[in-house]
Amino acid sequence: MSSADLKWQEKSRTEVFHTPVFTVTERKSQGPDGQEGIYIVNEAPDWVIVIPELENCFLMVEQWRHGEKALSIEFPGGVIEKGEEPEAGARRELKEETGAEAGELIFLGKFNPNPALFNNHVFVFCAKQLQFKSNLSLDSDEFVEPLKLKKETVFEKMGSGEFFHALMGSAIALYRQKIAN
Repeated sequence: MSSADLKWQEKSRTEVFHTPVFTVTERKSQGPDGQEGIYIVNEAPDWVIVIPELENCFLMVEQWRHGEKALSIEFPGGVIEKGEEPEAGARRELKEETGAEAGELIFLGKFNPNPALFNNHVFVFCAKQLQFKSNLSLDSDEFVEPLKLKKETVFEKMGSGEFFHALMGSAIALYRQKIAN
């Protein structure tokens, strides 16, 4: 079987539920063998993750995550605004959540957070040559605490304790592949 023989064809799309964060859709699709199925897809905007380097440390943020009901230590990031390029979104999110501006911003790659359920992507950047020029500028429902953590600590703790966010693990894998080597 070739890759072309694995593709499904979407026949219809119905919006089931809309939230400020994402829209739930029901997709009727036809498989390569003719069978039909109904699949739920969450449509969400793209977002960015920024890995800010500061000497032998990373600049991170601690924030509450409602799904996990716990504090999470993460790299700065957030939703790319409509019409905004990923790099501009990365610069904006870095500044809003840490007060820092990057002299150099390196694109590391992009992921779909869960292609079985979501249609969006997360763009990962590394921020270097940080300059602190402003105070935090958070959304009204956003509460973060910037942290400066040694790189070794982040490498060791990723995937445990307060470092449970899977996309942060994916981001650090790109960092290690493209920057740390």
